[in-house]
Amino acid sequence: MQDVHNVKVSYQTVLNYAEAASKLVKPFVDNYHYKLSDSFCGDETYLKIKGKWQYLFFFFDAEKKIILSYRISPEKDTLAAIKAFDDTLKKMDPIPKNLSFVVDANPIYRLAQYFFAEKGIYFALNQVVGLTNNDEVSREFRPLKQIVERLNRTFKREYKTTAGFSSSASSETFTVLFVTYFNFLRPHSALEKKVPVTIPELDCLPNMPAKWLKIIELSQAHLKKQSA
Repeated sequence: MQDVHNVKVSYQTVLNYAEAASKLVKPFVDNYHYKLSDSFCGDETYLKIKGKWQYLFFFFDAEKKIILSYRISPEKDTLAAIKAFDDTLKKMDPIPKNLSFVVDANPIYRLAQYFFAEKGIYFALNQVVGLTNNDEVSREFRPLKQIVERLNRTFKREYKTTAGFSSSASSETFTVLFVTYFNFLRPHSALEKKVPVTIPELDCLPNMPAKWLKIIELSQAHLKKQSA
């Protein structure tokens, strides 16, 4: 910025811009009317916040390559799993009768399933056990589990450069912007180099900065519509 425009921008200013942008786009990302498949998987990965490990729960449309939940939790527990499922279920209208998820064998997912069943919301769980296919379910559904594990690795490649976060707010900022980029801006090899979610207003824009600005503009319009 200084070389091109003779404007000095501090590191803190960049962080402030990123945090402001993430707060604007989060409602847009979370409430977007995604066109989903019937292939869903979930997994948890980890990230360091203030020197301590916390957990990031990704739930994912494995066919459309759309991130549906990205919950950060200090604990890998049933409540975190319930919230991750809830984020995902809210994006389904109506909830499919034959809905199922592929997850690992952690019992928190089964307990979360029981929680929703008590509320009259039913879905099947296909739990992939360990690293070897010693049971029929693991053999059949491990490819889907591996898809969400690749998402974890993609996130970690981006996150690794931060060497951890100094606050919960900064981890939230980073994750929201990552999901925005992944869902709306990042071409995916499995989708013939197309983005997972196509927004017509972005198609004619010449570069990534212009597309980010348009997403921020659309997010502002979304907030105004919600508050009207």
